[in-house]
Amino acid sequence: MSTLFLRTLRENPADAEVASHQLLVRAGYIRRAAPGIYTWLPLGLKVLAKVEAVVREEMDAAGGQEVHFPALLPREPYEATGRWTEYGPNLFRLQDRKGGDYLLAPTHEEMFTLLVKDLYSSYKDLPLTIYQIQTKYRDEARPRAGLLRGREFVMKDSYSFDISDEGLDASYAAQRAAYIRIFERLGLEYVIVQAQAGAMGGSKSEEFLSPTEVGEDTFVRSPGGYAANVEAVTTPSPAAIDWTDAPAAHVEDTPDTPTIETLVASANANHPREDRPWTAADTLKNVVIATTNPAGERGLLVVGVPGDREVDMTRLEAALSPATVEAANEDDLKAHPELVKGYIGPGVLGPQARPEGVAFLSEDDATIPYMLDPRIVPGTRWITGANAHGKHVFDLVMGRDFIGDGTLEAADVRDGDEAPDGSGPLELARGVEIGHIFQLGRKYAEALDLRVLDENGKQQVVTMGSYGIGVTRAVALLAENNHDELGLSWPIHVAPYQVHVVATGKDATVFDAAAGLAADLEAAGVEVCYDDRPKVSPGVKFKDAELIGAPYILVVGRGLAEGTVELKVRAEGSSEALPVDDAAEVLIARVRGALGA
Repeated sequence: MSTLFLRTLRENPADAEVASHQLLVRAGYIRRAAPGIYTWLPLGLKVLAKVEAVVREEMDAAGGQEVHFPALLPREPYEATGRWTEYGPNLFRLQDRKGGDYLLAPTHEEMFTLLVKDLYSSYKDLPLTIYQIQTKYRDEARPRAGLLRGREFVMKDSYSFDISDEGLDASYAAQRAAYIRIFERLGLEYVIVQAQAGAMGGSKSEEFLSPTEVGEDTFVRSPGGYAANVEAVTTPSPAAIDWTDAPAAHVEDTPDTPTIETLVASANANHPREDRPWTAADTLKNVVIATTNPAGERGLLVVGVPGDREVDMTRLEAALSPATVEAANEDDLKAHPELVKGYIGPGVLGPQARPEGVAFLSEDDATIPYMLDPRIVPGTRWITGANAHGKHVFDLVMGRDFIGDGTLEAADVRDGDEAPDGSGPLELARGVEIGHIFQLGRKYAEALDLRVLDENGKQQVVTMGSYGIGVTRAVALLAENNHDELGLSWPIHVAPYQVHVVATGKDATVFDAAAGLAADLEAAGVEVCYDDRPKVSPGVKFKDAELIGAPYILVVGRGLAEGTVELKVRAEGSSEALPVDDAAEVLIARVRGALGA
């Protein structure tokens, strides 16, 4: 440690909110270079390399072959697939001195596809799986939590190429099994959830989420085994209701009721039901949303949801990808005076509000798309806005009095909601995405004309799969899951060192014994960090050892006079005295046992 490029910190960095970020900086694994961008120091690189090694071993065992693409890529392939535009502001774009457009790759689907197109031409060349471990770049609007969400990060991305859908199913299953082995070897808890493909495209998509309170992703699971990212949850639609006996819709004065709470109170006070009190679930909330497509064009839509629900912007944006969404602002509403804030109703929305023959979303159509929550089915009765200040319409029946332009998954998902597959009530949890696998199908192959001759000599479009693992994110999660109030506590398979030898005091015999033990351990293949700093107090050395987080700490100090040294097991917080003559042999056996050697 007297020569190790390392400076530990006693205080948390001002910009670090989560434990992994705080400890990786304090313990000297990473340093901030810019928001969401980090320099990797020697300790951090050791951990990163061990995580990469596990990924490589399992990718190779699953039949993958490693390649390496540049991070700086030309515009043209991404233009061909539409992602130059679809990625929107998340894409780092730049020009060379000649004015040519380039990008810093967020993912490499296009390059993998073109490489295979360049080299392969026959079904006999397939199936093929190739992968890389490469730095990626995304211009995150709000980088946070250190390595958990950065603008530069290391990702393993692999791609399978098959001649048939059956082949894709087999390749997908092989990669999925490899991911399970990777995360189990790394000691990362995971849940496999249904997911949406987003800008990647394709059909089947699953995420590997690691449950943690600091996670940005919300997912759900049921007692019967259903699990999905919250964006991918589908709402079971109730059966339609016979409205034959439903009362006619009627407009009532409801002054000073711009919110659901005030509306329900007014309805119960002035227009009570005979069978039960009105609740928020009886009201129809119509929320005006502004959308911006990748070309920067802004538009509006209105989403109708039961009044006891909120519009979940994350779910809505996933449903409308690649567009981004936000609540409509005052200028948006001023441009549509028919939308009376706080009293918006279907009377000015949906097909029933359009002149006959006006096409949905035609360029000259000034009306706004009206999308409904799946719970709003024919026969359901609602209290909703009457499109006039201080007025609401009661007993408005879906299917009889109004319809929408379609359904949209936009309402929030809650604990206790029924799972779409009927497997019980949903439970919400937080997690971090550590892996994502897609059945891309033929989207990229068709866009870039990747075809091979089939067994009949005919040109056949290749079908693809895409499989990603956040490698630097895995390092952050391992730190997040393996620490205490003293510092990091790495699992032995990824620790930068397996043993931290600490020489305490000023006696030369202590340093000689510590150096000898370190040499014996290293000779047996044990990775050792030896704190040989002569003028550093024992207290500082102990704090540094606990902060850095090697699995075993071997202390050589006052006990040496009686022929003993102290062995501390970092994860357990335990310690024991060992005869100095046996210490190396004991530690070698323990390290090998922990590694499964």
